[in-house]
Order: sequence, then structure tokens, then C-alpha cells
Amino acid sequence: MAVKIANIILPDFPLLLAPMEDVSDPPFRYVCKQNGADLMYSEFISSEGLIRDAIKSRQKLDFVEYERPFGIQIFGGDEDAMAMSAKIIDTTNPDLVDINFGCPVKKVVSKGAGAAVLKDVDLMVRLTTAVVKSTNLPVTVKTRLGWDDQSKNIEEVAERLQDAGIKALSIHGRTRAQLYKGEADWTLIAKVKNNPRIQIPIFGNGDIDTPEKALEYKNKYGVDGIMIGRAAIGYPWIFNEIKYFLQTGEHATAPTIEQRVDVIRQHLKRSVEWKGTVLGILEMRRHYTNYLKGYPNIKEFRNQLVQKNSVEEIEEILQQVSSVYAGMQVQKQSYTHTPIAEPSCAY
Repeated sequence: MAVKIANIILPDFPLLLAPMEDVSDPPFRYVCKQNGADLMYSEFISSEGLIRDAIKSRQKLDFVEYERPFGIQIFGGDEDAMAMSAKIIDTTNPDLVDINFGCPVKKVVSKGAGAAVLKDVDLMVRLTTAVVKSTNLPVTVKTRLGWDDQSKNIEEVAERLQDAGIKALSIHGRTRAQLYKGEADWTLIAKVKNNPRIQIPIFGNGDIDTPEKALEYKNKYGVDGIMIGRAAIGYPWIFNEIKYFLQTGEHATAPTIEQRVDVIRQHLKRSVEWKGTVLGILEMRRHYTNYLKGYPNIKEFRNQLVQKNSVEEIEEILQQVSSVYAGMQVQKQSYTHTPIAEPSCAY
């Protein structure tokens, strides 16, 4: 049965790519879309920066038609700024606007934005209402269970945000105090989903890093779909692998070294096209470790990849990698990744 976010129709049990600062750019989104992501979002954008016409904030509005359905995510703690930024987003014509009430990092929280808003539900409702009233697009929200263990208010938050007009809610199963530590608690996500007052789709997020876990959480917690973040870094195949497992109960064949190198090439090509040669190559360096994880003695090649400054030189090394590891299948392991200097806000 299809999942609907207003007029957006998603497949049964959709898999969403979480918005991740410094990760979820158009080149990364491309490889995730090609490998099964059903709904994707921009990196989160400061409403204040968008209004000031900050170059980095404006650049994050970029998306391509093939990415649809696509959402642009904003954050902020001022009603007027959020409303105005929603109007700016309207002009770029994405499929939805998403509000970030979940980012736990200090530089966001200290400005009264992201997860800080969990401490003031009235403010959260006012900010959400301001956005809903300022756009013709469906508005969704991404948040956490609460500020800390003593204030897990997600059940109240879900009802009040639905009343304010949001069309879907994604919940990360940790509090702000937890950051990314400990285990995500999905029991409260399930309570929100099973609340008879809740009529909008509820998506769960946190710790989904294997097809088995995706199936277990689907059955155990009853959410409408799941959002995957860090587990997709360097392993965009996770989306199609989860889908295959849900359909068949069997594991899809792991990507070969040739397939891994092919995706690296696609990612690199689009990174250079979008950011320019110098920055495109520089920012691609953070991804090689995860793409090539698990191969014996791969460190030597990774070290070479991060030292080269031309696409041609990188292509030569990738060709060597394909030749050396041809036919070798690395042991299947969980999709935990080597942190990319921990994304400044990764769900």
C-alpha cells in the first residue's frame, strides 16, 4: 500500500535518505537515488543564511529533476525568518519543505534551533505554523524523542505538529542529550505511530544498518517507512539491499569491486561537475574509506587516492584497485562507516 505525504505518493514502506550536513549534497544523493532511495532531502539550510543570501545556503537549494520526490530542509528559531525562507524555497519548486527540530550539535542548538526547540514545544508549534502558512508545499518535520531522558515529549510534539498542519513526521530514536551515542529507542516512535489521533505517516530513524534490522523494526514498531543516514555513507547499496531482503527474505549479492569503483567514479564525476575540479576532488576524499571498506591491504590505495589532485590520476588508481581485487568478495559486514569527521549534523 502506497504511503502518501499530501499529494506525494511513495511506495509501500519507503526508504528515506536522511539529510546530513556536509554529506547529502547532489553528488551523494545521485548515487543513493540510483541505488533505491525513495525520498531525499537537501542538507539542512539555515533560515537566517537563506534570507541573508549566503552563498553556501543558496547553493544547498540546488537539486535535479531526477531527484524527485525531493525535500528542502530548513532550521531556525525565529518565526519571521522561517516563514520568509519557506517563501524562498517555494520559488525553487521542490516537492516539500522539511523542518529540522532534531540536530543536536552545539553550534545549532546554541542559536535556539534544531533540537533546542524541543525544550519549548509552544515555540516549535509557532515556528511550524509560520512555515505552513508561508508555503503551498507540504511541510514535514524531523525531530528527536526529546531534549533528555527527563523530557521525552515526542508524543505531545507529534499531536501538536499534526494539528499545526504537517503532513509527515520523521523521528530519530534518541534524545538531544544522547547525540549519536547509545542505542536508539524505537518504543516511543511506535507509540506515536499507534496513537489513534495520528493520521500522518511516521518514519523511524536511528541504527538501521542491516536488512535484517530493517525488517525487524518494520514488523516490531509498525512505522510507515524508515530513514537511513550514516549507514548509507560509502554504501548506497543499502537501500536496494533492504528492499530485496524485505521482498525475498534473502540477501542480495554484495557489490563487486568493479561495482564499487563504478559508483566511486559516478560520485567523483558529479562532485567535480557540481563543485569544480579542486573542491570536487577535495570533498570526495572523505568517501573513499567507506566505499572500499573491508578489502585487505586497501589502505595503500586509499592513501594514494586522497593525495591525487586530478581526475586522471584518481582514475588510474581506481583502475589498479579494480585489477588487484577483481573477483574478490569481501565478507559481508554491518554497514557501520568510518566517520567523515562526524558530519556536523547526521541523523
